[in-house]
Amino acid sequence: MLKPKTWLRLLVAVSIGAALAYAGWRFTRPQPPEVELATIERGMVEATVVNTRAGTVKACRRAKLSPVAGGQIVKLWVKEGDRVKAGQPLLELWSRDLAAQRELAARQLATSEDRRREACIVADNAHRNAERTGQLAARGFVSPQRTEDARAEARARQAGCDALAADVKRAQAQIDVTLAGLERTTLTAPFAGIVARVTGEVGEFTTPSPPGIPTPPAVDLIDDTCLYVSAPMDEVDAPRLAPGQAARISLDALPGQTFPGRVRRIAPYITEVEKQARTVDVEVDFDAPPRQILLVGYSADVEAIIEQRADVLRVPTQAIQQDGTVLVLGKDDTLETRSLKTGLSNWAFTEIAGGLDAGERVLLSFDDEKVKAGVKVKARTAP
Repeated sequence: MLKPKTWLRLLVAVSIGAALAYAGWRFTRPQPPEVELATIERGMVEATVVNTRAGTVKACRRAKLSPVAGGQIVKLWVKEGDRVKAGQPLLELWSRDLAAQRELAARQLATSEDRRREACIVADNAHRNAERTGQLAARGFVSPQRTEDARAEARARQAGCDALAADVKRAQAQIDVTLAGLERTTLTAPFAGIVARVTGEVGEFTTPSPPGIPTPPAVDLIDDTCLYVSAPMDEVDAPRLAPGQAARISLDALPGQTFPGRVRRIAPYITEVEKQARTVDVEVDFDAPPRQILLVGYSADVEAIIEQRADVLRVPTQAIQQDGTVLVLGKDDTLETRSLKTGLSNWAFTEIAGGLDAGERVLLSFDDEKVKAGVKVKARTAP
């Protein structure tokens, strides 16, 4: 017969063995997969349209300027990065010949004015002489023939005065022509802005772009105080777009930030590019000038808001499977299939019209093929 101490040792050994066996079974058995869940709650849901390819930040006014006439650059008044005012000179071409022509025209004008003044003085004197002769003829002191001669002389002198007045106008017009030629040799800013690019140096020749042959502009001027975004939208979304719709703008250069905007223009034609979907260009204005300095040419994305509904039950769009169902966390942490009735939808959220209640949790990720309806899972709340 076993002693009491022996029984005690045997009982302890059996207990330790059972505990080790249970621990081994517990830690070696398959664990429920850990999944990411989202809680159903109320919030804003929007129907939106986004661009198919990256859009571009553009300036409301941008001018690629070249002189009207070609010539040699003698003065460059600005450099790249300078800010200029409207009407400020940018560059000047060689124009000594035109300046000489203007000086010659000015001297011809002065000569014509002197000759006109002299002829008009003589004409005025002839007119007074004709009046005196007429008075004398009325009293019988001179013959009527002399009166007629005096009047004819006055008319002739007046005609000479008028002809020389026309010469003065012609000389003035010649000056205007030379001034216009001089203006063609000076390139001025049509609006205030920043000089983006200058092509050419002092001493080099610059020419205007011939028809059909694009050449680099002498000065590229940008008005960066007014910016907008131009983005291509898919042609199937074009009927849902309209000027004045609210939109959101995001920039690759400023991640995590969005800027409110509004659709300003929808192109009246479809752009067809080989190997790409047909698109319509949409222009969106910023509601307020961004505080950050934006560079023309930044890539941008546009999300046009077609319709909004506030304080509605919503589910993350990525939780909805292709057949329109979701996997809901049920009793005992087991997934259940649930059919949905949906309303408005975008890439982020979908409105729930029926099938789910607030507070329920749905599966977000479908990467693991083992995770399906009827499988027990370990919940991990989505951030």
